[in-house]
Amino acid sequence: MNKDARVFVAGHRGLVGSAIVRRLQGAGFNHLLLRTHAELNLRDAAAVDRFFAAERVDYVFLAAAKVGGIRANDAYPADFLRDNLQIQTHVIDAAWRNGVQKLLFLGSSCIYPKLAPQPIREESLLTGPLEPTNEWYAIAKIAGLKLCQAYRRQHGFNAIAAMPTNLYGPGDNFSLLDSHVLPALLRRFHEAKANGAPEVVVWGSGTPRREFLHVDDLAGALLFLMERYADESPVNVGWGEDLTIRELATMVARVVGYAGRLSFDPSKPDGTPRKLLDISRLQGLGWRPQIRLEEGLWQTYAWFLENQASLRS
Repeated sequence: MNKDARVFVAGHRGLVGSAIVRRLQGAGFNHLLLRTHAELNLRDAAAVDRFFAAERVDYVFLAAAKVGGIRANDAYPADFLRDNLQIQTHVIDAAWRNGVQKLLFLGSSCIYPKLAPQPIREESLLTGPLEPTNEWYAIAKIAGLKLCQAYRRQHGFNAIAAMPTNLYGPGDNFSLLDSHVLPALLRRFHEAKANGAPEVVVWGSGTPRREFLHVDDLAGALLFLMERYADESPVNVGWGEDLTIRELATMVARVVGYAGRLSFDPSKPDGTPRKLLDISRLQGLGWRPQIRLEEGLWQTYAWFLENQASLRS
């Protein structure tokens, strides 16, 4: 990628998009095309067409999506399916029709079957039923991945897809209503410490295992793939190790400095029992993550403390 290339980062204000921007700026790219939702509604096909026609985009990082945790997926299934289908379809199609050199689509590890063999290889896609608590989002992401493959096969469009594991880091959504497990735990333990609460109750049994990757590691992997990978097969991006939710909660409590009791509510959903990605394909290309979980948690908590006044409730 030439440093003067015109690079569109769709979703640049989100957790992933903002990390991609940091990475590109640090690498010396000086023509980043960034648009807020108010400036460019990616669900509006005509608006997306006009943008690509006017801006002569060279590369696209498609990180824009409607995202959320178990509660949000359960409450708004139509929104998660419709919005994500619209966003990715409009961007991929307009990028191809307007001569974009390469597009990278961001999927999610939730595309894989609920009971896929662990660690999950890319070949496990569409081999079994999905986890019901986020199937609407997963189906949309599978459609986006397949759309990239279809445009490559039919039109020769250089579209690739990366499947990240659970992410965290600066810029995350810390809302107690619709965030993912790690930022939700961090905020709950912080507020429990501030309020002197004697106990924090965590949803589920605490036994499911999850893998976590710092979003800055992901951004590094995405730039690596954009510059060195060109194939229709998706690529898993993860850390390569996992831990139980109980172990995660204990680590978050330690980082926050919460000294009260920790308990679990098994009446609440656990989600997928285990979700660890096989990252041998990416490692074989020469990339490995750098930021260990506890180090990343300290960084993330520091960012949370600096920005908590502006965070959603």
